Amino acid sequence: MMKFLKKAYVYLIFIFLYAPIGILIIYSFNDSRSRGAWGGFTLRWYSELFKDRQIMNALYYTLAIAVIASIVATIVGIAAAIGIFSMKKFKRELMLNINHLPILNPDIVTGIALMLLFASVKLPLGFLSMLLAHITFCIPYVILSIMPKLKQMNKHLYEAALDLGATPFYAFKRVIMPEIMPGVITGFLLALTLSLDDFVISFFTTGNGVTNLSITVESMARRGISPKLNALSTLMFLAVLLLLIVVNIRTSKDADERREKNEKIRQSGVFVSGSRDNI
Repeated sequence: MMKFLKKAYVYLIFIFLYAPIGILIIYSFNDSRSRGAWGGFTLRWYSELFKDRQIMNALYYTLAIAVIASIVATIVGIAAAIGIFSMKKFKRELMLNINHLPILNPDIVTGIALMLLFASVKLPLGFLSMLLAHITFCIPYVILSIMPKLKQMNKHLYEAALDLGATPFYAFKRVIMPEIMPGVITGFLLALTLSLDDFVISFFTTGNGVTNLSITVESMARRGISPKLNALSTLMFLAVLLLLIVVNIRTSKDADERREKNEKIRQSGVFVSGSRDNI
């Protein structure tokens, strides 16, 4: 009985999380504009979606800013995480607490602060200001994703690679990066998702002619939810789902290859040890 209740509880949680998304996907194929009646199956809203210049323009800015911000935030986050990890305990804890502040800080405070900062340095609000804002709030999440992998890594591996003649860059590329790669991928995907989803900070740091999907959807929702937004949300959900599947498959293959390699090294070490004992 207890086993059944545990499974039922888990299933209930997943239904609660994914039922709204499922309903959204179903109504993206509804021929009726009404959300309370089914008018038949249609792909009309997907066709009209790609003809809507306002949504396509917002989609372009959203994807451009999200991809660039995620890449830059990931690169900066890798360097920052390694630097913080190399510090002594007191300084490391201090820097991690400072890194946590933007995460805990309300978005509206961050958005207003960045808007005032850009105004004080006379940076026009637009694409660049929004991009810098997204990079800024994505970096702490990347650092937070990479730090656990650095703590799990044997800190002497890098030093051993240098002792064996590897250059610092080659040791970083061949020793550190494979160990922290799952955290890097997680940080990148988290930054990408946060950038795609952000509304508050984008609202305060954008300018005329530049808008992302969150701002566009909010302005369109005031006039009523269009079925085109259901179609757009469905495509974005499927794109993220496909990306996660590809990343998980790739990560699993890398983990299996690394496990096989370590097993071969262990077996070769046992073989060599046994040979010496026989001698």
